Amino acid sequence: MASPVAIITGGGKRIGAAISTAFLEMGWHVIIHVNNSLQEAQQLLVDFEQKNGNEPSAEIIKCDFQDDGQLQRFISQVNDSKHVVDAGGISAIIHNASFYIPKDVEQISLSDIRLMNRIHIEIPFLITQAFIANLKAVKGSVIGIIDTSLGRSWSGLSHYTSSKAGMRQLMMNLAGELAPEIRVNCIAPGAILAADWEAPHYASIIEKVPLGREGNPQDVAKAILFLVNSPHLSGQVITVDGGWSINS
Repeated sequence: MASPVAIITGGGKRIGAAISTAFLEMGWHVIIHVNNSLQEAQQLLVDFEQKNGNEPSAEIIKCDFQDDGQLQRFISQVNDSKHVVDAGGISAIIHNASFYIPKDVEQISLSDIRLMNRIHIEIPFLITQAFIANLKAVKGSVIGIIDTSLGRSWSGLSHYTSSKAGMRQLMMNLAGELAPEIRVNCIAPGAILAADWEAPHYASIIEKVPLGREGNPQDVAKAILFLVNSPHLSGQVITVDGGWSINS
């Protein structure tokens, strides 16, 4: 039998790399989307082969999701993939692609808002929509990587957190509309892999985490595998934050 297929957007580095690796270790075929992380994704596959002694079943597709033409080519490449055809569909789509640059609310432009909405709402919608038939064919699963910002005010991140809240609601709507053939859930990571600019704030967050440490990308990957392998879970949000949300 052909291996099940997973698509990981932003799957070449950081949390995305851990997710891609977790699916590879399960023996799945992984379609790794990258934009600026092609070398990191290639190295991920080299490292996997060196560690496991076998060539991973994977393909890397480079695509700038800001460009409509590139997005359509990405969708066509996935549809034409021999692995997707042989598997009879797509068993998992993980909407992980994300980025943000903090800006004071007075400095946020319309283009900033549109870019965040593009990456965190439009792209997850359009990709899921494009592969509904492939997902239904194998009773697939869709997971959106949101965050723990819902209901909180995070300084300098109005454009980012509002788009992630939109993604959360999108996933909830899709969970209802695509049932029963397709399950849709969310993972909300907490303090994991701080950017350089947020180091002081990040340290103060870690002090409040009941489990006493920051999370790591593998914590998120394990939660994703749990959802993928739980056939009666849909419309759920799993918060992976070491209990931080109960103290904040």
